Amino acid sequence: MQHRNFEIPAGEGTVLRCSHFPAQEAPKSLIVIAHGYKGFKDWGMFPYIATTLSQDHEVITFNFSHAGIGEDLLHFTELEKFARNTFRRELKDMEILLSYLSQHPKFGSLPLFLLGHSLGGGICLVYTLDHPSEVSGVISWNGVTKLDLLTEEQKQEMKQTGRTHVLNARTGQQMPLDAVILEDMENQQERYNILERMKTASFPVVLIQGSLDGAHLRQGSEQLTELRPDINWVHIPEGNHTFGTVHPFAGTTPQLELAIASTTDFINQTLAN
Repeated sequence: MQHRNFEIPAGEGTVLRCSHFPAQEAPKSLIVIAHGYKGFKDWGMFPYIATTLSQDHEVITFNFSHAGIGEDLLHFTELEKFARNTFRRELKDMEILLSYLSQHPKFGSLPLFLLGHSLGGGICLVYTLDHPSEVSGVISWNGVTKLDLLTEEQKQEMKQTGRTHVLNARTGQQMPLDAVILEDMENQQERYNILERMKTASFPVVLIQGSLDGAHLRQGSEQLTELRPDINWVHIPEGNHTFGTVHPFAGTTPQLELAIASTTDFINQTLAN
């Protein structure tokens, strides 16, 4: 099934580069997939996930406007944008995209599910905490429950020089991070405190996580499920942070197939309730 690329203006001369994977059957829902930190919509597994889920759902993938990925969709050619990619900016991007989709005749009437990987999982949770009536459920794949990904050394360098860097292990690039990112986190501490806010939230969530995912991420999931025992925490045996997949995509894995199956189970159960 072919997908269609499209762009939405995101303000300040930026765009959201999106892909639509049309439903192959009558659609049950609209699924919007959010990539994580140093990620992008065409990384490895994401097109395969979107294609598979489009069997029964309309699926949208997108690059955050300041993700650093340029027009060729595969390379970090916009590092100055990446340097200013605050959580506030990512949440605004989600707002722009979902507002656009809600007014679209094909998508507006469908139940909306947000699927976020890694940092994208945390962004989806905060967005839904801010807009609970818009979202039918959140699917967090190896997701964060704490948005702060900076080391103390990076924070000190930001304060002293206005900029620090993070290594992209795959490309070897030293990717810049400006102090505006730290300032945003400090100014919006309550808004970004996922664990505290989730205590009083009631929207459906599923955590789908590899047994070999990072210990700090698994610890965050444990904390969240202790606060919200109704949240199902699905453990994928032998699954790492990308469920055994790589970039460029070299094919699916049993772990990825389990994650996809768990996703469709959650959506079907949520829609049935």
